Amino acid sequence: MARPLRPDQLAAALKKQVASAYYLHGSETLLKDEALATIIAGVLDPSVRDFNLDTVSAQQLDPDQLAGVASTMPMMAEHRVVIVRDVEVWKRKTKAKLAAAAYLEAPSPESVVVLVQGDDKAADAALIKHATPVDCAAPVGEALDAWLDHRLQQANVTLEPDAREHLLRATGGDLGLLAAECGKLAGLGGGAAIDREVVGGLVGIRFGETVDDWRDALLRDDLQTAITILPRVLEQGGVSGVRMVMVVGGSLLMMQWARAEAERQKRKGRALANDVKSCCFQVRPMVGDYLSFANLAGEVVGRWSLPRLTKAVRAAHAADVALKSTTISDELGILTDLTLALAASRTRKAA
Repeated sequence: MARPLRPDQLAAALKKQVASAYYLHGSETLLKDEALATIIAGVLDPSVRDFNLDTVSAQQLDPDQLAGVASTMPMMAEHRVVIVRDVEVWKRKTKAKLAAAAYLEAPSPESVVVLVQGDDKAADAALIKHATPVDCAAPVGEALDAWLDHRLQQANVTLEPDAREHLLRATGGDLGLLAAECGKLAGLGGGAAIDREVVGGLVGIRFGETVDDWRDALLRDDLQTAITILPRVLEQGGVSGVRMVMVVGGSLLMMQWARAEAERQKRKGRALANDVKSCCFQVRPMVGDYLSFANLAGEVVGRWSLPRLTKAVRAAHAADVALKSTTISDELGILTDLTLALAASRTRKAA
């Protein structure tokens, strides 16, 4: 198997060498579409693209069809591109899959086959063995920052730092939403850096009123802010009580790890924040932007003793159970109770 690539590495890799087959997999459909566009642009001349591009569905592919299509000579070009979508429908002993695997072992030098897996499950071992994998998993941390910066650059948009942070928080890092908002921002035209008020108005979520902002207020023991913004956060489109509790629960579990690490390694501040960031990239918790959360953890971990965190995790679990029951209370009431419970768990000094 060739060295795996990220979508943002494809353009440079294609300039060095064009592989005979690529395998696109991962959870982000938008990244798969971008990777496909990059491969097509890097391999085919636009003037003869239509003559040398074929797209087929694995569900409708006859056993010998891939080899037949891929063996067709390109027209007025060095290569042709054959895209096979939905390869996840091929089961272990499907004849079409066995034929495709056999073709990949001895591919046509004139064709570039691109296998696209539609779901987010693990890549098929038999198919990826003789292809260059392209990992289209949801980007986080620096990878998400790089993706957003590239989009903003394409749109000729400059954001002030807190406006950029708000855009990430308001969209939850969802690439589809970010792409749509970048498109809206592009409509404002280039020029001076756009501030957070403009971004908030465009996104429809005011600065300081995202799910992450509510979580931050809870961990900072800022009860007034948490209670004030709670109903406004909950009424936003795409936000639910369950999602909010999942973010808080994931954050509290990471805080437990951070507090234990702080006590075991005598870590605090920036050093602890770096440890939290590294752990986030390994376990991928639902805590929003990893860098922002890591900095927050380094800031507030001293307020949260391990016994307090244990109680807080139990309170979050109870809220999750209550939210999934239709007979107890409404979302706002349950989340208000959780907010008050976390505030009440505070001792005079935890560290």
